[in-house]
Amino acid sequence: MKTKKEVPTTVKGMRDIYGDDYYRLEGFMEKASEIAMYYGFTPIETPILENIEVFTSGVGEGTDIVDKEMYELKTKGGHHLVLRPEGTAAIMRSYIENGMQSWPHPVMLYYKGPLFRHESPQRGRYRQFYTFGLEALGSSKSIMDATIIHTTVTILHEAGIKNLCVEINSIGSKESREKYTKELISYYRKHLNEMPPDAQKRLKKNPLRLLDSKDLRMQVLNQNAPDPLGSLLPADRQHFKEVLEYLEMLEIPYRINNHLVRGLDYYSRTVFEVFDEDDSETASDTTEEKESAESKGKETSESREPKIALAAGGRYDYLADSLGHKKSVPGVGAGIGVDRILGLEAAKKLTPRIVKKPKVFFIQLGFEAKLKSLKIIEILRKAKIPIMQTLNKDSLSAQLGLAEKLEIPYTIIFGQKECMEDNVLVRNMQNHSQDTIKIENLREHLKTLK
Repeated sequence: MKTKKEVPTTVKGMRDIYGDDYYRLEGFMEKASEIAMYYGFTPIETPILENIEVFTSGVGEGTDIVDKEMYELKTKGGHHLVLRPEGTAAIMRSYIENGMQSWPHPVMLYYKGPLFRHESPQRGRYRQFYTFGLEALGSSKSIMDATIIHTTVTILHEAGIKNLCVEINSIGSKESREKYTKELISYYRKHLNEMPPDAQKRLKKNPLRLLDSKDLRMQVLNQNAPDPLGSLLPADRQHFKEVLEYLEMLEIPYRINNHLVRGLDYYSRTVFEVFDEDDSETASDTTEEKESAESKGKETSESREPKIALAAGGRYDYLADSLGHKKSVPGVGAGIGVDRILGLEAAKKLTPRIVKKPKVFFIQLGFEAKLKSLKIIEILRKAKIPIMQTLNKDSLSAQLGLAEKLEIPYTIIFGQKECMEDNVLVRNMQNHSQDTIKIENLREHLKTLK
C-alpha cells in the first residue's frame, strides 16, 4: 500500500513574499536606492554564490558566520561555494577583481537583495533575509564614516522610523586592537573558572566576541572588562572624536557602547548599530546611565536588555589585505535589515513606482473582443495609463461589480459590436455617463479625464 506523499513546504527560516508584503519590500528598496544615489552611491549586484574563501579569509575563522551559519556546497567540479552570508566581503572581492582601484575615489556603492545564514529564526530574522547595503571604499577620512551613518539614518527616517539612536564605539586600528586584545585576554584569564566552556574556547579564537556574549555569566564579567577606548592610539582617538562631532552636527542621537565590537574580523576603528528607541524590546537606560549621560552630555550604554538592531556597520580598513590584495583599501559600510524594518508598526507602506492606482477598468465581452483585448491594453501601457482587467471573466455584471468594489473611476467596455466598429465605450462610474470613442483616439481621450 502506497503512503500518501507529503506536499512540499518552504525551508525552515525562509518564506514566500507576495501581495502587499512584496510591494512593501520593493517600495523600501526603491526609496533606499533613491536616497543612496542622491548621496553619491551607485548600484552593484554581486552573485548569490561566492567562493568560500571570500568569507573564510575576509570575515574570519572563529566568527559565528563562518563557523556555524554559512550554507556551503560543493560543485561536481569540486569547487567549494557558499550562499553569500553578508555583503561587504563580496563587494571588496568585486572591487579588487574588476579593477575599481583605477576609479575616482572613494568608490561609493549600494546593493540590495537576499543574504543567507543558518541561524535560529526569530522576530525579524530569517535564514534568507533581505539587506540594503552601503559601502565606501578608498578613504580613511572620518567624514566617510559619518556619510555612511547619516545616509543609513536618513533611509530609516524616510521609512517611517523616527526615534532612532546610534550605538557607537571604536575598536581602533590594528595596533590599538592588538593592545586592547592583550588586555582583554589577561582580564578573562583571571576569571576562567567563571566562564562557560564555549566562552573559554572563543577566548583562544576571537576574544573580542566575548564582549557581546548573550550568556548571563559573561555579561556579569563584561561589566568590569577593559574599555577599548582606553587603548586607542592618538590617531584612532582623533578619528573617533571627529566621527562623533559629525553626528552632533547632523543632530543624530548617539550613545557610546563600550562593549560594541561587531562579530566580524574585518572591522577596525568605527563600529555602530542603529536602534529604534520605540521598539518594545528596547530597554530604557539604567539610572547610572542617565546620571552618566547628564554629566557627559551624551548617552552611554553599559548594561542593556537584548534588542534588535535595524542597521549596523563599521570601518574595515584591513579587509582587502585579508583577501590577498597587495595594497590596503580603507573602507566603511553599513547594512540595513529590511525584514526588521518592515516588521515595525511605525514603518511606512512605501509603494514602488511600478504599482499605480488604476484609473481604468478594462471590460471585454465575447471571444472576438478577447482576441483584440491585449492590443488595446498595450496601447494603454504605452500611454502609461494604469489599468486593471479580468480577461478570464465573461460576465458584464461581474466585471462592473469588481470595478465598483475597487472604486476605479472609469471603465472601458469592449464588446462584439465595438470590436467590429473599432471603438470602445468609456463609462464614468460615478454618474454612469458613457462615450463612444474610436480605438485610435482612446489614448488622447483618457488623458483628458480627471
